[in-house]
Amino acid sequence: MASTSPRRSSGGDPSSPLLPSPTSPASGGPLGRLTGLRGAARFIRRTGSRRLMREPSVAVRETAAEHLEERQTDWAYSKPVVVLDVLWNLAFIAVAVAVLAASLGEQPAVPLRVWLAGYVVQCLLHVLCVTIEYRRRRRDADQQGAGDGDFKLSIVKHLESANTMFSFIWWIIGFYWVSAGGQALSHDAPQLYWLSIVFLAFDVFFVVFCVALACVIGIAVCCCLPCIIAILYAVTDQQEGASEEDINNLSKFKFRTMGDQDKLVAGIAAPVGGVMTECGTNPPVEHILSAEDAECCICLCPYEDGAELRELPCNHHFHCSCIDKWLHINATCPLCKFNIVKSNLDREEV
Repeated sequence: MASTSPRRSSGGDPSSPLLPSPTSPASGGPLGRLTGLRGAARFIRRTGSRRLMREPSVAVRETAAEHLEERQTDWAYSKPVVVLDVLWNLAFIAVAVAVLAASLGEQPAVPLRVWLAGYVVQCLLHVLCVTIEYRRRRRDADQQGAGDGDFKLSIVKHLESANTMFSFIWWIIGFYWVSAGGQALSHDAPQLYWLSIVFLAFDVFFVVFCVALACVIGIAVCCCLPCIIAILYAVTDQQEGASEEDINNLSKFKFRTMGDQDKLVAGIAAPVGGVMTECGTNPPVEHILSAEDAECCICLCPYEDGAELRELPCNHHFHCSCIDKWLHINATCPLCKFNIVKSNLDREEV
C-alpha cells in the first residue's frame, strides 16, 4: 500500500456563485453553502469499517478533499463564473424592481414590498462582495503580492458572512409573511405574492442543490477517487503540479506476486503480498511488500502481477496510472504531502 517497505538488492545494498465553498461567491440568491468536503472524508474515518478503508486510504481522500476545496475557490472566482453570478443576481434585482414598480396599486395585508426590497439589498451586497473579491484577486495575481489585501479580504468576508446570515433570517421572515397572508394575497397582491413565492422557492432549491452536490462529491472522493482525479486532470488548463520530466525522474517498478516456493527460497515466513522490482537498475533493486501494503491507496485495488508502480522519494508507492495524474494536478504525495518538485530542486542544488 503505502509504507516504508523493507528493501533488498540481489547484488548489494539498496541505494490535489455556482461552485460554493467557504469563501466562494455563490450564495446565489442568497441562501446556501456547500458543506466542507473534508468533513465527508473524516466522517468516513469515524464511521467506516477498518476492513473496508484503512487509515492510509482515508488520509489520501482527506488530502484530495482539501485539494478540491482549494480548487473550488479558484473556480468560483474565475471570470466566467463571476460574470454569470453577477448577471444572475442583477436579473433578480431587475425583476424585483420591475414588479415593485408595476404593483404600486396592490395592497397586501403583510409587508411583501419590504421583504422584496430586503431581497434586492441582499443581492446588491452579494454582487458588491463578489466584484471586490474578484478585483482583489486579479490585482494580487498581477502584482504577485497583497499590500492591504488581507485587510480588505477580512472586511469582504465579514460582510459576505453577515449577508448570508441575514438572508437566512430574511427567508424565514418572508416565509412567515407569505404563510400569514394566506390565499388572500393571491387576490389582493398577485404580483407581489407570486414573486415572493418564486424567490422563496428558488432559495430552497439552491440549498437542496448545494447539499446534494456536496454529498455526491463527498461520496465520489471516498468511493471513486480515480474518477475525481481524472476529471481534475482533464479540466485543469494550467497544471500547477509536477512536470512530465519531474514525474519521469521518479522510480518506476514492476510488481510480481510471490508464491509459496518464492517465499521458501527467500526465507520469508511472514505474509508477503509481493515484490517491487525497480526498472532499469543493475543489479535490480527490490522492495518486499507485506500483504497489507500491496495495494494502491488511490484506487484501493490490490497490486496485480506485472503492474507498473511508481515510488515517490518519501517511499510511498502507487499505481503509475493513478499517481501520475495526481502529480500533474498536485506535486505532493497524497499520503504525507512530500513535495517532489522541491525535492528535485534541492537535489540539483546539492
